[in-house]
Amino acid sequence: MSGFLKAVAVCLGLGLSPAAASAQTPVQFGLGGGASIPTGTTSNGLKTGWHGLALVQFKPAASPVGFQIDGSYSQLGFDGGGGKDQIIAGTANVVYEFATSAESQFHPYLIGGGGVYNVKAAPDFGASVSDTKFGINVGAGFNFRSSGMGFFVEGRFHDIMVSGSDFHYIPITAGVRFGG
Repeated sequence: MSGFLKAVAVCLGLGLSPAAASAQTPVQFGLGGGASIPTGTTSNGLKTGWHGLALVQFKPAASPVGFQIDGSYSQLGFDGGGGKDQIIAGTANVVYEFATSAESQFHPYLIGGGGVYNVKAAPDFGASVSDTKFGINVGAGFNFRSSGMGFFVEGRFHDIMVSGSDFHYIPITAGVRFGG
């Protein structure tokens, strides 16, 4: 038997199913998506769009504080058509989960941090213009846990410090978390 097959057999023999393995680690992975809503002066030229999110979160079991790194892609169409703004973001965040009863599957949290944002104006005709800047975000959400898997809904306010004026938008995200 090859070394790989022996390792698989040992893992199966120890009962290390994905649910059992996730119970042993404070790391969660997640995917989500939803609507991205421009706010403030950003809403003057853009309409509501969509986004996708991938995340990795580390939260020790005994602590209400965790850390999350996420990457997202958002698209907001120009008012009247003719193109779109694309936002690629990578952020590092602190997450504070409020204490709830041990039986509760509903867990509210606050999230906030900073990161790097690339905003690209992509008209249907003509050259695209791109700008990469620092930005911050803050928001709140709810985790719903059920049998080794979790679901979440959150809203965050993003402030990107682009040339001229800040770029603001609020992604409303629904997603799933695995692990932890």
